[in-house]
Amino acid sequence: MSTNTSLLEALLQALPHLPQFRPQLYFKSSLTALSHAMEDQVLAGAERPLVIASFQRERFYRQEAHRYLRIAERTDQVYVLAAPETDFANRSGSYETVAFESADELSHEWHLVVIGQQYASCLVCREREDTTSQVNIRRDAVPPPEQPAMDQTRRFEGVWTFDRQVTCKAAELLLDRVLAYRPELAKKIAQAKAEFLVEKPSGFQGVDPDPFVERLVTYLQAGQYKLLKTYRSIAAQERKERLVNSISSAIRRSLNPDEIFKVAVQELGQTLRVCRCLMYRCRATDVAATIQYEFLSQNAICADSAIEGETATSLNTAPTTAPSLSGQAWPLQNNPLFQEIAQKLEFIHIEDTTKDARVTATTDLHALTDRWQIRSWLMVPLLYQDRLMGMVELHHCGAFPHRWADDELSLVEAIATQVGVALIQAEAYANLEDLNQQLEAFDRTRSNLIAITGHELRTPLSTIQVCLESLASEPDMPLELRQVMLNTALTDAERMRKLVQDFLTLSRLESGRVQWNLEPLPLQECVDLALSSIHSRQSQEQLPRIAAQVPPELPLVRADGEWLVEVLSKLLENACKFTEPEGQVTIEARRNGRQMLEVTITDTGRGIEPNRLEAVFDRFYQEEGALRRTTGGTGLGLAICRQIITGLGGQIWAESAGRDCGSCFHFTVPISQEGREMRSPSPPKGKTKLRNKRISTRS
Repeated sequence: MSTNTSLLEALLQALPHLPQFRPQLYFKSSLTALSHAMEDQVLAGAERPLVIASFQRERFYRQEAHRYLRIAERTDQVYVLAAPETDFANRSGSYETVAFESADELSHEWHLVVIGQQYASCLVCREREDTTSQVNIRRDAVPPPEQPAMDQTRRFEGVWTFDRQVTCKAAELLLDRVLAYRPELAKKIAQAKAEFLVEKPSGFQGVDPDPFVERLVTYLQAGQYKLLKTYRSIAAQERKERLVNSISSAIRRSLNPDEIFKVAVQELGQTLRVCRCLMYRCRATDVAATIQYEFLSQNAICADSAIEGETATSLNTAPTTAPSLSGQAWPLQNNPLFQEIAQKLEFIHIEDTTKDARVTATTDLHALTDRWQIRSWLMVPLLYQDRLMGMVELHHCGAFPHRWADDELSLVEAIATQVGVALIQAEAYANLEDLNQQLEAFDRTRSNLIAITGHELRTPLSTIQVCLESLASEPDMPLELRQVMLNTALTDAERMRKLVQDFLTLSRLESGRVQWNLEPLPLQECVDLALSSIHSRQSQEQLPRIAAQVPPELPLVRADGEWLVEVLSKLLENACKFTEPEGQVTIEARRNGRQMLEVTITDTGRGIEPNRLEAVFDRFYQEEGALRRTTGGTGLGLAICRQIITGLGGQIWAESAGRDCGSCFHFTVPISQEGREMRSPSPPKGKTKLRNKRISTRS
């Protein structure tokens, strides 16, 4: 026979004069702690009490069955109630079991009543069915679905007290329920009521409460430990999410690898609280890497992580500041750990470098760990499609080794994967930018090529056509006029030949199809050859005054003579083109350190705007525009000079104060090894003529 009356409600109605006994809220873990404390009090005592326990379901009873076997050894007045699920039934054994129906209100309640001669305590609770409402008793509520057996989030409302009057009333109500299900126990129940349900002072009378208190303290400590463990887990997850979010934000803000590395190394080092965190780009074949991105913990405390709750202070370990590796060349080729990662593409973590065979067996690596105080070491590769792109290193530098936890390893691996993908995206974006710039440059080159070649070819071709048509159609043309026509046609033909020659020369230089014949040469000889080429034009056009100031004691240069003369000739032509006949062009040479010789060609011409000093070396560059310039030329001369000087191992640059302030072109060429302490000899007779012949043949 089931009853719809809640025992808690019946208890509160039976004691209306005790308003202080109102339902309180308890979690399942609290009920378990209180129940075990009350049971321990019985087990620790010497007297024979009355014990009545009501479990909601048989599965909850099974978890405590062994304890009630021990309690039954203390007293024969033990009653256990539960709704049967398997083999639980009305039975008289070591103690009395009472199987009530699942529809009974007892299936929603949790009770434990203990009454002795010297003390009494009871726990009467009902599970809350509507967790969103205020604390109340609802008899008409629909029973909630079954919860897991150890669901510690379940909440109850009820009374826990040592008041003997309340406890006796709760025992009386429970014994009545037992009698309803087990009428054959009427005599035993009557005996229990007569023996235990008598008025006595409340509280503990001559009974040691220590077992009860110790049990509660134990549960409290266990609960605190679980709470701290949960907090640590939540904090670790929060740090991980914050780290991933900060790096993701850096990637979204910019695809600059430098910014990504700076953010990632700082956030990772702070999150894992390491002494030192490094990130660097490298390849499997690199000999060394320069450390540019480093997190260095100030006053980093590195203690043995295996000792829970201990700090460096309690271990008599002073805070350690790890030395900085920024700017250092970090060895890779002689590092067996790096080589192992490059082969296996897997991370390596070393708890104690002083005991790891890979470190102690390698002299260089052992010295490296000693110098930089690396006690615990973690190396995680930055990979993309099995390609090594960089490395993440974490160092603990204290006196005690650090045991790398699984969550630390997984976190560093996740960050390394994300940074690796970001690097690929940054490289792809940079390559795309380069391609776009190249396409724009190609488009400008195409436009300039069409404009310049159209102008430079059409103009002389028209002149040649007019001259030839005039010679063909006028057989009686005077001899002087005929000669003028022929000279004009030849001049424009030469102009077209030089245009085509410049195109071919620049194409050969840019494609790398030039074979350099490097040899020790006196610079003076090359200057003389270039001057002779320029002066041969003086009969055709008026040139500014050209002065050569090349000291005779200069050492020999190591260069290809023909190409060096080509550079000098084009720079002189360029200077003369933009300098008035009344101006001056000067050639100077001097040492630039022990390795290079610097040549300077200065003019007093129209000058160059400072913001265009780099652009003048671009292909088809025309300061006045392709079709609106006052001087001829293709705009390829300086581009050819840059290609030649770069191929010879030197540099070329321009200087100018601006419009009408003249310009100055500099280039360097390497000094010959055997000529560094020698003075340039005078050129032998006939050599200049031979070289001049070679130059004119090539050009």
